[in-house]
Amino acid sequence: MISGAERARRAYEAASSELVMRDEGVIRLLAPPFDKWEKNPGYIKNYLPGVRENGGQYSHAAAWFVIAAAKLRLKDDALRLFQMINPINHTRTPADVERYKGEPYVMAADVYHVEGHKGRAGWTWYTGTAGWMYQAAIVHLLGLHIERGVLSINPCVPDDFGPYTIEYKKDGATYIISVDLIPGYQGEAWLSFEGGERVKKLPLDKSRGVHRILACWQP
Repeated sequence: MISGAERARRAYEAASSELVMRDEGVIRLLAPPFDKWEKNPGYIKNYLPGVRENGGQYSHAAAWFVIAAAKLRLKDDALRLFQMINPINHTRTPADVERYKGEPYVMAADVYHVEGHKGRAGWTWYTGTAGWMYQAAIVHLLGLHIERGVLSINPCVPDDFGPYTIEYKKDGATYIISVDLIPGYQGEAWLSFEGGERVKKLPLDKSRGVHRILACWQP
């Protein structure tokens, strides 16, 4: 019997093989687009094939795909996909700028995957997708989890990503969280508040001041 985790991984791999267009930096919503099918799936058929939800990148779903990779603990793939749909990486060269035709500092609601316009940004300044990209980066890649004021750190970045620091402000307090990855790290980090005892869950209950937290995988 196939486990739920294995089914999820197989589904991810199947979707990746059909929808992730690495050359154009596009994660398509579906393939093939609705074009010649006589049935009507709804409003998405009003778009040209390869545009917006009809076989182009719908960026909400592209961000969710990054999150799916992180939830499956695919460390290299999760970051690679995030970087692929990051708009700044669509504008690295003059040729990239000419193709993308969108701002490098905001998310586009959609990116085309149609001949003659592959990789072109559609409607930009899409705040909904920007929010999901923020969630993908901070929560699912860098692993900053805060639930009911309690901190845990569970990243999903490549082993060679290197150490990084998160500055988190709550009420009048500032928490400087230093994350020290080790090769092969898995699961939640041990957290040490200003050199104290190491725990997996740490209440952020200070009302003022600057406080330092070390996250590592050595108990």
